[in-house]
Amino acid sequence: MNSTVILIGLVVGAANYGFRYIPLRFSRMPRQTNATGNWVTRIVDGIGIASICSLLVVSSVPSVMHDSDKLLPTLVGFAVLTICYYQSRSIVLATLAGALSFGLVYKFFVITIFT
Repeated sequence: MNSTVILIGLVVGAANYGFRYIPLRFSRMPRQTNATGNWVTRIVDGIGIASICSLLVVSSVPSVMHDSDKLLPTLVGFAVLTICYYQSRSIVLATLAGALSFGLVYKFFVITIFT
């Protein structure tokens, strides 16, 4: 096995562990009593939507570059994801709604209209 593959696996594993461990470690810190919270609380609260949006961008760019018909469903999925998250503050519900909206737009508008 190539040593580059092992090195990449170790770096990705360490980053994944860090993304899971650091928020849990800092979320045990005492929170301030004001409504905005301290800076650690704000960062930890923003990690969920930021990670989902970055995964959406990374996974959709090659697909959109290869097949430009997927641009509209991707934009709709991203918009629904963002709106749903800021309305519900649930990353699970927002992710499911974004994926569902992508699938529906792709099925009913791209496949049906363009084929």
